Amino acid sequence: MNDFKGMDILDGGQFSREEIEHIMATAADFERRLQQQRGLDLLRGYVLATLFFEPSTRTRLSFETAMHRLGGAVVGFSSAESTSVSKGESLADTIRTVDQYVDVIAMRHPQVGSAREAAAVAEAPVINGGDGAGQHPTQALLDLYTIRAERGRVDGTTIVLCGDLKYGRTVHAGVELYKHYGCRLILVAPEPLRMPPEVTARLRQQGLTVEETPNLEEALAQADVLYMTRIQKERFADPAEYERLKGSYILTREMIERLRPDVTVLHPLPRVNEIATDVDDLSNAAYFRQARNGVYVRMALLALVTGRA
Repeated sequence: MNDFKGMDILDGGQFSREEIEHIMATAADFERRLQQQRGLDLLRGYVLATLFFEPSTRTRLSFETAMHRLGGAVVGFSSAESTSVSKGESLADTIRTVDQYVDVIAMRHPQVGSAREAAAVAEAPVINGGDGAGQHPTQALLDLYTIRAERGRVDGTTIVLCGDLKYGRTVHAGVELYKHYGCRLILVAPEPLRMPPEVTARLRQQGLTVEETPNLEEALAQADVLYMTRIQKERFADPAEYERLKGSYILTREMIERLRPDVTVLHPLPRVNEIATDVDDLSNAAYFRQARNGVYVRMALLALVTGRA
């Protein structure tokens, strides 16, 4: 039996395959139940804090939607400027204070390791909603859920990860899940934004097939799943470097239809220009369904870490 009660959700590498499967099954159960009724009362009386020190649309709103669908309440903020952090309060003190009010904390922060720092001082479970260029485990879990929903299986899938693989927290967390399913990974990035070499080395040591190429079309032709990511302006110290790299890859409908018509296209969103809008109405463009799946997966995590599922 998997016991998630009180567990902090900090990075993709913390889960066994058995734990991942339990999260997937719990999310699928919530998806099924929400098709029959608009909300549940599983977490009535519980309070979630959403502490977003960085901008967010999907992650923050889907956490809040998930908590409301479970019958719970939400408090929090969407900007550090509206909190005592702007007065000089430390992250640890902010977390210690919020911990007095709530049952679960979901947090996004620009510093790598911030979620782990929060978990070290909080009694309530902490769920990492993104720590800078570090990890984004709930996004990785909903990505996996979407691959399963769209393709019927994950085992042995060829997944192409394209874009900002150096700073991309969604892909850093995702590869830690894919390794449990024997996926073949093809990494597509411009040289300055390649996946950190220590990550690729570790994955290869664990028996995963990992290939790297700067050529999107070459990789697309082999893909079951294409995971596009944006070049993240906010991660660049040098604006000129961002301007040079921002248009490195642009996926078009013509490319898909010519090279791999049945590829499943994912994106953690927001997109800028890396997926042309003419891709949106393809049946295998799954990125908005992917965003919806975030509610089910985050419902599962909230119910599990509170011991209610």
